[in-house]
Amino acid sequence: MRTADFDFDLPEDRIALRPAEPRDSARLLVVKDGDLADRAISGLPDFLRSGDALVFNDTRVIPARLSGVRERPNPGIGGAEGDVLTVEVEATLHHRDAPDVWSAFMKPGKRIKAGDRIVFSSLIPHEGKGVSAEVLAKHDDGLITLKFDLTGPVLDDAIRQVGVMPLPPYIAAKRPEDDRDRSDYQTVFAEHDGSVAAPTAGLHFTPRLLDAIRAKGVSTHAVTLHVGAGTFLPVKADDTADHKMHSEWGEVSAETAAALNAVHANGGRIVCVGTTSLRLLESATTPEGEIRPFHGDTAIFITPGYRFRAVDVLMTNFHLPKSTLFMLVSAFAGLETMKAAYAHAIADGYRFYSYGDGSLLHRAPLT
Repeated sequence: MRTADFDFDLPEDRIALRPAEPRDSARLLVVKDGDLADRAISGLPDFLRSGDALVFNDTRVIPARLSGVRERPNPGIGGAEGDVLTVEVEATLHHRDAPDVWSAFMKPGKRIKAGDRIVFSSLIPHEGKGVSAEVLAKHDDGLITLKFDLTGPVLDDAIRQVGVMPLPPYIAAKRPEDDRDRSDYQTVFAEHDGSVAAPTAGLHFTPRLLDAIRAKGVSTHAVTLHVGAGTFLPVKADDTADHKMHSEWGEVSAETAAALNAVHANGGRIVCVGTTSLRLLESATTPEGEIRPFHGDTAIFITPGYRFRAVDVLMTNFHLPKSTLFMLVSAFAGLETMKAAYAHAIADGYRFYSYGDGSLLHRAPLT
């Protein structure tokens, strides 16, 4: 399909810069069989049935945006040989490749090359340790491989101390990150460190809402997908078939897989909180519809024509024009249905993107 098929106009004032308070007071657009209904997130239990399963992503966002300087010896052109040339840089961590190695997107990145040294912090407060890395490789897909001087939990602690929350670019361009984002950009499900972007549909949930959902006889299940920075990258290819997804690490436990298979066997529905949990479950499911344990990377790219294997209902936020996520929801509920839903949401003042309102999408029937 053409990427332009997934374009739409969004007024700047529809982009939410802060989440709703309380979280479950955000609006919810229910989309089913082409019909649209305006509700609130707090009313989600009304659309669930006893025997359904709610699946959420329990990843935790790390402060993955690091500022520093690139250091490179001066070859003697335009300065004294042996001097160190420095340039300010920013790295957004994407995927952990080893205990001391991360792939990252960097800016400015064009002049970075293998062998460069990046000093992100000359001193961690109270510890006297630096945070620096060597550029091991630069890849065609824009990723840069960084090998840090620290490793394992020590590196994790250092990143927590010197990094900032990686707010999406459409928010970061309008205001700086602050202390509120350390809690606002984290779900109530957050347990396992590793994401550099929040699974944003989960931001709407509160303990009160979860209690109401469980009181309906709906079971809740956790999967883990560490969301990478590639989620914010635009689709530059004119044809969706030419777009390459960046991989992300995920896990579905054997216990969770068995429980979800039992839900389907008993006539219940699998309701995913967010596109991240949906992508992971679809990656873990056989063509015959059996959900299997999963542990590893997935780069699944879902566009219209995809046959869903596991997921029946999807709760998700409103996504960027021409993004892989708008393509996914169009595959799930139908492109024309989603264009109509987004037009309604824009006209009716819904708030968009990570801190915005939500939608509840029912899977379109097979044709």
